[in-house]
Amino acid sequence: MSSDSSQSPPDAPDLPDRRPLIAFTWLWVGAPLAYGLYELVRKATQLFTG
Repeated sequence: MSSDSSQSPPDAPDLPDRRPLIAFTWLWVGAPLAYGLYELVRKATQLFTG
């Protein structure tokens, strides 16, 4: 008997694969966050270096 945790039990319903949605959501939040951090570092550098 194998204990493979990637297989669902026989009575579990088939759920759709949500990995594309999760990737899109991370991109939706991560892209503006990365841009904001980039702008923060750029402006802080200008502020402290003259």
